[in-house]
Amino acid sequence: MKSTLSLKHFLLALAVVAVWGTNFVVIKLALGQMPPLLFATLRFAVAVLPAIFFLPRPNVPWRNLAGYGLLIGVGQFGLLFVAMNGHISPGLASLVIQIQVFFTIGLSMRLSGERLQGVQWLALALATAGIGIIVMHTDGSTTLLGLGLILLAALSWAGGNIVARQAGRVNMVAYVVWSSLFAVPPLAALSVMVEGWGAVSAGVRGADAFAWAAVAWQAWANSLFGYAAWGWLLARYPAATITPMALLVPLFGMGGAALWLGEGLPAWKLGAAALVMGGLALNLLWPRWRNWINGRPARTLM
Repeated sequence: MKSTLSLKHFLLALAVVAVWGTNFVVIKLALGQMPPLLFATLRFAVAVLPAIFFLPRPNVPWRNLAGYGLLIGVGQFGLLFVAMNGHISPGLASLVIQIQVFFTIGLSMRLSGERLQGVQWLALALATAGIGIIVMHTDGSTTLLGLGLILLAALSWAGGNIVARQAGRVNMVAYVVWSSLFAVPPLAALSVMVEGWGAVSAGVRGADAFAWAAVAWQAWANSLFGYAAWGWLLARYPAATITPMALLVPLFGMGGAALWLGEGLPAWKLGAAALVMGGLALNLLWPRWRNWINGRPARTLM
């Protein structure tokens, strides 16, 4: 297995993280035409159809698919879309939701009984300091409610990571498609109950070509292309080579929001981003640095 990305494969990984990062801009623009829970419902419905007729069901229990679908569909994206509907800016949303890395570590250690090591505590402290700066600067574009919803979305994402890990080595594209079956009904029910049938009907009737393109982009580019390409790369390179590329997602998110939405990048926001991403980078890369210093091959990071 190669340890260095070829130029072609580097560009493929870059395309994936660019899609994942700029996707926050797409979400914000689409929410101007559709209620958030309706948008989430349509996103997962389009992910299911017609792909489910061409992809065999992964060999995992139904309860595993249901758990992943509910955590990712309702928990992560449902809360993310609600938060981005006027409660937090796209750039900060793309940054804060990366805290899922630490939530995933915490849940894993809770299940295994392991403890955080010294460097991991430092990484967590850096990221927490960054979130603290954001809390101190909540304003009309970012509220405490929005920040809280994004943190809950990150926790749901972390729970989905644990459930997906329990599924073992499966076709992730098929896994995402089949698990989405369990996201659509509760999202649709919540949309009708919370947003009202009138808003749902108006959202569907009033959506223009861009809104429907945003739904398709969410389902096909963000989920199916992203997972397929990422999984393909992970099958050919060590995870320690591929996963650091994910640190670019907030850069694309914040950069895209600044470029297309005019979201400001004041010093406090850049400082918070540096702390959060510094914590993420330290947690992700320190095993590789440690093993390199000790003269041992870097262990694969999952």
